[in-house]
Amino acid sequence: MNDVQTPVNPRCGLIAIVGRPNVGKSTLLNALVGQKVSITSKKAQTTRHRITGVRTRGETQFVFVDTPGFQTRHGNALNRNLNRTVTGALADVDLVLLVVEAGRFGLDDAKVLSLLPPGKPAVLVANKLDAVHRRADLLPWLKDMQERHAFAEFVPLSARKAADVDRLYDILSPYLPEQPWFFEEDALTDRSERFLASELIREKLFRLTGDELPYSCTVVIDRWEEEAPDPVADSKPLAPGLPALPAAPGAARRRIAATIVVEREAHKGMVIGQGGERLKRIGTEARQELERLTESRVFLELFVKVRSGWADSEEHLRSYGYE
Repeated sequence: MNDVQTPVNPRCGLIAIVGRPNVGKSTLLNALVGQKVSITSKKAQTTRHRITGVRTRGETQFVFVDTPGFQTRHGNALNRNLNRTVTGALADVDLVLLVVEAGRFGLDDAKVLSLLPPGKPAVLVANKLDAVHRRADLLPWLKDMQERHAFAEFVPLSARKAADVDRLYDILSPYLPEQPWFFEEDALTDRSERFLASELIREKLFRLTGDELPYSCTVVIDRWEEEAPDPVADSKPLAPGLPALPAAPGAARRRIAATIVVEREAHKGMVIGQGGERLKRIGTEARQELERLTESRVFLELFVKVRSGWADSEEHLRSYGYE
């Protein structure tokens, strides 16, 4: 974190977003930041890393830490790593957002609740409010939640509604310490484009394989090269919805090679698909999203390799970038 020019009365703080898998933590983070910095899918255990998203509003800088869903099943090295990420984030932050589904609270939610550090302010975010048909049914549920923990605030919302997200910002700001900002005013994340590329590829992998592919697969960036712009090639449209690249100097083109790592030969076939069609589609959708993210021409090559037992190997996890 560098020295950053900040206003006269700045506020800045770290806010952990925690919850069981698949409650909408990454969707909420992306909505708060205003840009995708964490991948989403319907498959549980999508987020695997500690993702930092940054948003500066007025004199307050919000630094969000999106964590993996706390794992209560599958005791392999990968899941132990994910749980260490969750507990480590809770120890470092100024404020905790516990995300649950509005009107629901199960054993997995209770496990995450038990991890909240005593004395640290926590906000209950009841997400997916739009799925609740009778709002009156929430009143007894909210009372029950009050009895479970001394939450500083209760915020029912839908992470997909901008007005709800704006309201959440207003609620959180007073809980952050008065101190200089950690990042520049226009910063959105502390993660590199290379890291975001691997996550976007993994997101497309999960979305296009559905429940067929076990979640124990990962993506490794093998090559990341930037090239000078090509006025002829760059005159063609980018991803749908983007114009052609400007011919301005410095609009680098990115050439990326990545490997999808799976645990079994059968999983490799699932990823590649008949005649290679599924792998081609994963690559096309990832490339288009990378072009939207970077506003540059992207050339993407994907490969699939089998590494049996990688998810239960601490050595492999470290080599693949898990903290």
